[in-house]
Amino acid sequence: MSERLAVRKTYKLWIGGAFVRSESGRYDEADGFNFPRASRKDVRDAVAAARKAATPWAARTAYNRGQILYRAAEALESRAATMGVPREEVEAAVDVLLHYAGWTDKLHAVLGGVNPVAAPFLSFSLPEPTGVVGIVAPDAPPLLGLVAELAPALAAGNVAVAILSEDKPLPGLDLAEALGVSDVPQGVVNLLSGRRQELATALGAHRDLNAIVDAAGDAGLGADLDGLAAETIKRVRHGDPATTYEDATDDALHRLEAVTELKTAWHPVGA
Repeated sequence: MSERLAVRKTYKLWIGGAFVRSESGRYDEADGFNFPRASRKDVRDAVAAARKAATPWAARTAYNRGQILYRAAEALESRAATMGVPREEVEAAVDVLLHYAGWTDKLHAVLGGVNPVAAPFLSFSLPEPTGVVGIVAPDAPPLLGLVAELAPALAAGNVAVAILSEDKPLPGLDLAEALGVSDVPQGVVNLLSGRRQELATALGAHRDLNAIVDAAGDAGLGADLDGLAAETIKRVRHGDPATTYEDATDDALHRLEAVTELKTAWHPVGA
């Protein structure tokens, strides 16, 4: 009997809760596997899917979002042996998801509150999601660097379109498989592999994007994103890649504030 050949894995993009091929049909190669090279049309499709998911995701209770992030951490840990990165990196990424799962029901208490006013008014502020957040993940570490930017965006009630590591996109595409069996709703997370410059500029220019989180560490690309964001008044945060759990969590409040808006209301009191 001849030796059986293993079924070769086919990598696809993760858009709108489905594994899809790039509309362009282009592929690149990494670590002996072909992976889809996303196009500008794929960026537009991912933003449209995220926008559709934004309102229902933001409407969920903070407790429920925390549960969903916890389930995503469970699903990721169950695949630790197949993620294509050292187990230590997977464990750090799992712990980051758990950390931000714990933040979901604390945002209102930490970022919101009643404001002192020297007038017959009551003023209070409430944190709200920014909306659709674009994430430019670093080349390394490919999994932890992505999750460190993705988790705070989701915890704050945002949806995300993430451009994966250009050098090592496979762990990010493997993450999609974990998300696919977790409770993350369709369209809340969208993952694109391909050429960073092409995809990031298309994402930054999209008028339905509300914020950009850039962890690529590319000064030239960062300047391009700043210019594109200025045209549509997007919020932009540039940061160094998180290489440890501590990197991703020590400045958790800053990461959450970068993808959160504060709505302030005034209410008359007294006569």
